Amino acid sequence: MIEVFKTNVQEVDQSEMIVGKLLEHFPDSNINFDLEDCDKILRVHASSISKRKIIDLLHSYGFHCEVLL
Repeated sequence: MIEVFKTNVQEVDQSEMIVGKLLEHFPDSNINFDLEDCDKILRVHASSISKRKIIDLLHSYGFHCEVLL
């Protein structure tokens, strides 16, 4: 399963911190950002994904995050 999110993460160090935090909650997943994309894409590839948990985690660090349709 792959979920794609639109974020407002701007910096590589911010994306690395978020990936680390997400991996704590989803340790067997593949997570990456595409900061070159205008939507600052976050991709999560895992067998089980909680969209709400991902969105809430980014919000807790002050970032906007929404499912990209």
